[in-house]
Amino acid sequence: MDTFNTPLDLVRNRPVEVPNFCVRQDRLSVAVRWFQDNFSGEVLYAVKANPSAWVIDGLYASGQRWFDVASLPEVRLIAERCPEAVMAFLHPVKSRHAIRTAYTEYGVRIFALDCEDELNKILEATDNSEDLTLIVRLGVSNAGAVLPLAGKFGASTFDAPALIEKARHVADELGVSFHVGSQCMDPMAYRAAMMEASRLIARAGVTVDIVDVGGGFPSVYPGLTPPPLHDYIDAIEDAFEEMMVLENADLWCEPGRALVAEASSLLTRVELRKGDALYLNDGAYGGLFDATHAKWPFPMRVFRESGEVKGEVSPFRLFGPTCDSIDSMPGPYDLPADIREGDVIEIGMLGAYGEAMATRFNGFGDYTWAAVRDFPWESLYVARPARRISEGAEIVAFPRTKRRRERLRRR
Repeated sequence: MDTFNTPLDLVRNRPVEVPNFCVRQDRLSVAVRWFQDNFSGEVLYAVKANPSAWVIDGLYASGQRWFDVASLPEVRLIAERCPEAVMAFLHPVKSRHAIRTAYTEYGVRIFALDCEDELNKILEATDNSEDLTLIVRLGVSNAGAVLPLAGKFGASTFDAPALIEKARHVADELGVSFHVGSQCMDPMAYRAAMMEASRLIARAGVTVDIVDVGGGFPSVYPGLTPPPLHDYIDAIEDAFEEMMVLENADLWCEPGRALVAEASSLLTRVELRKGDALYLNDGAYGGLFDATHAKWPFPMRVFRESGEVKGEVSPFRLFGPTCDSIDSMPGPYDLPADIREGDVIEIGMLGAYGEAMATRFNGFGDYTWAAVRDFPWESLYVARPARRISEGAEIVAFPRTKRRRERLRRR
């Protein structure tokens, strides 16, 4: 992979004939280090957020060893690239073939479920194995999320207690999980979900070994600046101490977006301008799926060979390269008023669900990749004030929480 100081250097050195992802590997290590240092339990990377080899390899090199996989191809990917990884198959609905293959060929022992039929399927596909860790997915409110995910998965308040009890009888280790929704903007949503889980566990009348608070951890986008990540950790830690679980129960989380959003941006070229409409070489069926369908806001800047284009801005509509009329992003997007054919738009914060959502529709879908060294946007991981060590060198302090130290001692 070629390396440039900035995306502008790339634009000046090679044409963006196909969209180009600008990779920022250092943002991966910053993010995973933050979670490792501040979350008191196991951190499982949600592979679906970005399964690219450079992401998986970068996280693994930074010490990430636990992965949330949602399909057999993701199981194979992690098994091939991360030999010491622990995989948790946390999709609540899986085929018998996927369960059996993951268990027998790849050593997966952790499986999620949200109904009795899926529980029976897991047991039958693994020949009623006695070494299973079963995670019961609960349905919870997604009121604090920008992109709610409720409705498709999660055992209801009515069904959950009986399901938890049945899973307890056949599980070597038993956990509960939930998802508060994508880009959760309210740390207390985790506390509310954990208190609901605690009530359901109490109604089931059994012990639980694991509490998995799922994903939903946010990142920073224009107009979507969440509270500090420490607020989320504090809410989770406080609620965990109050839950009706074993004293030595484990705490898990499944960040996806929060680990990889900052690690990549997309360069897409303007192929035509029609008034306030810009036609790009990427769009709804490619790396801009979220911009189109979820109306997600992303930071943008514009380059041409002479430099970054600044000055007066105007509102624009964006269209992707395919012949489908839904390949459009109405915005409006405030971009330089004199933007023209050949200019390159950099769309930031696309490390999550950018590459992962791209298709080959209409023959498009080719990409190039290059590493860059800059990071011009606001970061979720604001460095703490530096402290000095005896030799006089500065290091950035990412202190472990008090509860993390206490829980590690208990283990």
